[in-house]
Amino acid sequence: MTKKREFETEAIRNQIPRSDYGEHTSAMYVTSSFVFDDAEDMRASFAEEKEKNIYSRFSNPNNTEFVNKIVAMEGAESGYAFASGMAAIFSTFGALLSSGDHILSARSVFGSTHSLFTKYFPKWNIETTYFNISEADSIESLIQPNTKILYAETPTNPGLEVLDMEFLGKLCKKHGILLVIDNCFATPYLQQPIKFGADLVVHSATKLIDGQGRVLGGVAVGKTDLIREIYLFARNTGPSLSPFNSWILSKSLETLSVRLDRHCENALAVAEFLEDHQQVNAVRYPFLKSHPQYDIAVKQMKKGGNIVAFEVKGGIEGGRSFLNNIKMCSLSANLGDTRTIVTHPASSTHSKLSLEERKIVGITDGLIRVSIGLENISDIVEDLSQALNY
Repeated sequence: MTKKREFETEAIRNQIPRSDYGEHTSAMYVTSSFVFDDAEDMRASFAEEKEKNIYSRFSNPNNTEFVNKIVAMEGAESGYAFASGMAAIFSTFGALLSSGDHILSARSVFGSTHSLFTKYFPKWNIETTYFNISEADSIESLIQPNTKILYAETPTNPGLEVLDMEFLGKLCKKHGILLVIDNCFATPYLQQPIKFGADLVVHSATKLIDGQGRVLGGVAVGKTDLIREIYLFARNTGPSLSPFNSWILSKSLETLSVRLDRHCENALAVAEFLEDHQQVNAVRYPFLKSHPQYDIAVKQMKKGGNIVAFEVKGGIEGGRSFLNNIKMCSLSANLGDTRTIVTHPASSTHSKLSLEERKIVGITDGLIRVSIGLENISDIVEDLSQALNY
């Protein structure tokens, strides 16, 4: 019996077949379309009687390689790649929901996802109900007869709350609804939601999967029948990932485990430093024992991830002052880069939410989100320290 390849090996050795040129790394197929041998070959390809690339909006060898790697890493059956993380999320909902359906979602979700739920889906008679992560016992009572999908990010952005995926998986199975998990913050290296009952997993590959702030991308993986519907939706609406970005992201996966090990090591060190700082009111990191869901985090995550959230003293002005005093770290809305990135959600990414809305999802006026990079830990701590002590 052949031994199943380990995660790191799969990320490197899962490749499309070499061409006659014998290239060591996968070739890049920057082409809009593909040719056929004859009329019968063309007919059979369009009839899907054979697997063959037709048009890069449908499929491309580079997209196939990238998707196959994520499928293997997540323990999924099938998958499809998209131009961005939001394209993956929208296409997943667009393919699987109909007018009159209901979404049950964790309250802490990415801002654009929240906009889909509150601004756009209601136009198509699709309603969303939010649940508070801290009130897990109330989730079941919010399920309606027309609930189709339960959706959640874990850990959440930016408050780093951790949801018990095993609990959610059992709940969804009991009620016959789909569990969709956004695994962007953890990546398949740190956790695999399908093991805990998720039907579908979505990623913004723009973040840690790329890991170097170069390209946009998204991917959805899960059960074959569900991915088939998502594929058909995307094939007709066009949010496909470019071959070039697919090639970049597939190469990025080869170093994912190495990068995440350093990201997590640095992040834990930063979190421990901040816990003892006099200018910090509170620190949130999944693998700190002070985290409210620490036991859940260590049950379902390999390590704590690269995001640290903490509250500086001084509210809105304290947060802005901290950003203005940063010297080395970058001020950006992105995350998952080799470079450490600092964000003040209340005055930037979540500034359009009301004070009450921010409070509900744990975004205080002084909350700072740090995406810990791969710089030497002493330099990261030094920059954060001088900004706090300014």
